[in-house]
Parts: sequence; C-alpha cells; structure tokens
Amino acid sequence: MKKNIAIVAGGYSSEKTVSLKSAQGIKSFLDRERYNSFIVIITEKEWTVRISDKNSVFIDRNDFSFTYGGDRIKFDFAYITIHGTPGENGLLQGYFDMLNIPYSGCGVLASALTFNKYFCNSYLRNFGVKTAKFVYLQRNSNWNVEEITAYLGLPLFVKPNDGGSSFGVSKVVSIDRLPEAVNLAFSEGNSVLIESFIAGTEVTCGCYKANGKKTVLPVTEVISKNEFFDFDAKYNPDSVEEITPARISPDLTEKIQSLTAKIYDWIDARGIIRIDYIIAPDDDVLMLEVNTTPGMTATSFIPQQVRAAGLNMQDVMKEIIENGRN
Repeated sequence: MKKNIAIVAGGYSSEKTVSLKSAQGIKSFLDRERYNSFIVIITEKEWTVRISDKNSVFIDRNDFSFTYGGDRIKFDFAYITIHGTPGENGLLQGYFDMLNIPYSGCGVLASALTFNKYFCNSYLRNFGVKTAKFVYLQRNSNWNVEEITAYLGLPLFVKPNDGGSSFGVSKVVSIDRLPEAVNLAFSEGNSVLIESFIAGTEVTCGCYKANGKKTVLPVTEVISKNEFFDFDAKYNPDSVEEITPARISPDLTEKIQSLTAKIYDWIDARGIIRIDYIIAPDDDVLMLEVNTTPGMTATSFIPQQVRAAGLNMQDVMKEIIENGRN
C-alpha cells in the first residue's frame, strides 16, 4: 500500500513563496509508485491540503488528517519544507512529535537552535567553529552606531536573527546607513545580528543521514553577481553562478566536508541540512549559517550536490522518508 506523504509548505514569514517552490520540487522528486503526496499549506489563518490547482480542503489539526470524497485520510509522514516559522524553528516538529507522526529533518531542539543565528553561532563556537565577529540586538535594546562600527568595521552585514532567504539582509558600507538596515532587519523578526564582513570565497555543503549512514555531499562554490548573495541571487539564475564541485583544493574540500559532518552531529541533526561557509584569503573556513530546511527546487543547492555525487534525488527522498524521525 502506498504511503501518504504530506509536503508541508507555506508558513508565516516572507519566505512562504520560496517554501511553495520547494514543495513543488519535493513532489517532483517523490516516487509516484510508492507514495501518494499532498502539498499541505500552512498559513496563520488556515491549514489546507491542495487536492488540485482549484481545489483545497481543510486539515483537521487535531490529528493532521483531512476528509475528501467521504474518506478520512491520514498521513504516514510529513516532509517539512517551510522556510521560517513555524516549520524551521521547532514549533511544527513539536506538533508532529505529539501526534507521533514521522517527519523529515531535525527535531525540536536542533531546529530551534539553528533558527536563532546568535545562539547557534555561540553554541558552535564552543566546539571551535569559527564565525564572523557579531553583535546581537534585541528589539527596543539600546545600541550605539559608533561602537558597533568600531568593533566590527565596515562594511558589515545586518540580518534578521531568525530569518532566511536573505529577506531583510543588508550590506552596510557607510555608518549613516546602519540604522536603516537595522530597522529593515527588525521588520522580519524580533532580534537582529550584525556581522563583520569577510572577504573570500562563499561555499555551501549539504549532508544527510539515513540507515545509520551519514552522506556528506560535494561542496558548491557560490559567485553572486550582485553586491552579495541576496534574495535575487538565490532565486534568479542570471544573478549567480553556482559551481559544483567547488573550485577549491582537495584539502579545503575535505576540511569543509569534515566540518559539515561534525556540525551535523554537534547539533543532533536529522534528515538533510546544508551549511554555508566563507573561505578567507588565508584558507581559514568560517561558518555563515546552518540551514535545516534547505531549498529543494530542481535548481537548489541540495539537488545540484546530489547529482554531482552521482546520486538520485528520488532515492535520497526514499531514504529520508523510510528513516523518518518520530
């Protein structure tokens, strides 16, 4: 009998449009002979399952089921692809844990930890992971423009502490633009991270675990044609060049893949994650961000890296689903 798979998309943040694209990608990767897949869209107002382009029905949140054609349909597995709250910060994971429904990806603690960039950076620094220097701001906290720029230098990056897809992110090159950038970042969340600029080569590396075996994927080199790897560069192929495998030395490749595997264990990750890095001119590797629900469109980094590894996305999805966490 086919398993019923919920591909959970949408969310409450600006990233919901990206999430819906990932949902379509995941649906295309699933084996139709093995799985019945349904895209479930979660918004602040309602939870619905998409039956067709013109037909949706409501999800019963008591048991995450729905009724269609007189039949009560329950899900055997949930593939979470919400980029942002409530699918990336542990809230939805806790809900599925309570219902005992297996799901993809990290559990409550790892999701909550990695969603908060300040806490994630601070935690991983205990293991020797290097990051850019940063300043953490909470809403309504007092902060001084001169002190921040004196500590971090210019240019610097301002980003929501609990957001992604480069929404609300600014590269600040002059001190007078910092307040505007902070206000923009606060429009996407309740706290802000300001980081020093690091010149270098940006790369990203995926990793997943199934059947007790961890697979570290090839490294991708990211070359943005914009000021930085912003939203346009992430989702407009004309604005970025992505090279897999990255044009870096075997030693650097091994170093990044080894660090990715270690971080996977240190945060107690599950399913597929992706970690972004910057390689400084002296070949020092600094972590930028941990993504526990990475983009999954056909052109996203993970599918690129899976193909470069000689693997098949359909097989990878099967491994993730058959070894789902519950």
